[in-house]
Amino acid sequence: MKLKPLKTEQEYDIMMEWIDEQFDRKTLPDSPDGETLQVALLLIKSFEDKNYPIPIPDPIEAIRLKMEEKGYRNKDFVGKVGSKSYVSAVLNRHKPLTLEMAKFFHKELGIPAGVLLS
Repeated sequence: MKLKPLKTEQEYDIMMEWIDEQFDRKTLPDSPDGETLQVALLLIKSFEDKNYPIPIPDPIEAIRLKMEEKGYRNKDFVGKVGSKSYVSAVLNRHKPLTLEMAKFFHKELGIPAGVLLS
């Protein structure tokens, strides 16, 4: 496989087929094909980052999702974030998410700071 930057979907598809073949063969990472495979994966990642960017999630949606996953309800944050009505106002987008609240949700729910500050 000759490696070069991927410019088209066709080149991407050909590279993906070759990568699949290498995985099927269980190519060893330290072999010559294994090193070529590692570079090919970097080329694939670069192409995907450029052509298929993943949007940053909405901060409030991220908070709501994590709350649901962990079984939290609005009332669980009363006193930690503010009053019941204030928590509801923030989660319903009537009040802004402050830096202090972003820090709290980052710590409490494990949401990356980059998502909360976007």
